[in-house]
Amino acid sequence: MKDTIRIGILGLGVVGSGTVALLQKNRVSIEKKIGAKIEITKIAVRDLNKKRLVTVDRGLLTNHCEEVLDNPENDLICELIGGVSPAKDYVLHALRNGKHVVTANKELIAKEGHDLLHEAMRRRLDFQFEGSVGGGIPIIQPMKNALGGNEIQEIMGIVNGTTNYILTRMTHEGAEFNDVLEDAKAKGYAETDPSSDIEGYDAQYKIAILSSIAFTSQVNVNDVYVEGITHITRRDIQCAQELGYTIKLLGIANRIGEDQMQVRVHPTLLPSEHPLASTNDVYNAIFVRGDAVGDVMFYGRGAGMMPTGSAVVGDIMDVGRNILFGSTGRISCTCFQQRRMASMDLVETKYYIRMIVIDRPKVLAAIAGVLGDHQVSIESVVQKAHLNDNAEIIWVTHKTKEKNLRSALESIRELSVVLSIENFLRVEE
Repeated sequence: MKDTIRIGILGLGVVGSGTVALLQKNRVSIEKKIGAKIEITKIAVRDLNKKRLVTVDRGLLTNHCEEVLDNPENDLICELIGGVSPAKDYVLHALRNGKHVVTANKELIAKEGHDLLHEAMRRRLDFQFEGSVGGGIPIIQPMKNALGGNEIQEIMGIVNGTTNYILTRMTHEGAEFNDVLEDAKAKGYAETDPSSDIEGYDAQYKIAILSSIAFTSQVNVNDVYVEGITHITRRDIQCAQELGYTIKLLGIANRIGEDQMQVRVHPTLLPSEHPLASTNDVYNAIFVRGDAVGDVMFYGRGAGMMPTGSAVVGDIMDVGRNILFGSTGRISCTCFQQRRMASMDLVETKYYIRMIVIDRPKVLAAIAGVLGDHQVSIESVVQKAHLNDNAEIIWVTHKTKEKNLRSALESIRELSVVLSIENFLRVEE
């Protein structure tokens, strides 16, 4: 039996630093749990002179990825550089060299994971990616193993810490979006270019990964509906609170019948007593509903150096044990079904609509009539005075199909008494 598991690492940024720091800090315990020593052979970085978040022997560093990928002594390669290119090429190179792979690269898994998993399966190699969703929250392995006997019906969760931090500050402090975004950048919660977070793409990648596991079907990430939070205003937050709701950016995935699924990311009004509504700051929370287990919730820090490093190290330990006992490649790609992605037109939920209208008699009746003509029924309506003798109207509908709501809004925009439709958002009970 091997006495040492040798690891090559690609990338020493935030996640790579957390991984190395944890392997250093808890080395004795980790090695005892695996049953073998752990040795980092090389770490490939772009800049050898960059200041690091973790102290490492300079002799371990190289700016030639080939020294990691082509080292015959390595058992395992950790890909922690992010993005699709050149990460995909590096992962394929590693697999074709017979090396097991651990990654935390959500974009790579969402876009190319199916092909990479099949490549690993053909070679009976481990390909683990727990760190790609939920930071330090264990979610991938529980869904594949502990919940593997269930038919998963639904996943709903907060899977992006940056947007949750922004919406939390807007909710609790009445702050404006742009002000909180700048603060999030200053604190390191948002990137200099925050578009992946605030436009919803980060959450799109993550819910695509989770739904592919949950529904045992390949999910084309481009088919996942995505809507970010840039159009959420302080006024929307206030109105939602007055109605008893909290706005969160959610990833939602539903199984529809035997051969369809619906996967989407968008801001959502949740009842303020809902557990997800009280998930604040950079924390993530994910609900999973199975036919046997019912509802289970996973909660914790969704990103960061040490939480994500924890997930990567957990995968390293799992792969290490498999190597020692000759049981690699046990869990291959589970996308053995072909489910179709249902159109957003078929989403059936409640809606919040906020509009500015001319304040005159019969305006409410005219708008309500248009909604009714499009099979949209009204649960509640609130009218408030607005500037220049205009009025603000906030509607909450009963459940209706998205196509009906959008069609109704197109007709409402044509009414001469309607000055603007400020926003419309989905409501989940």
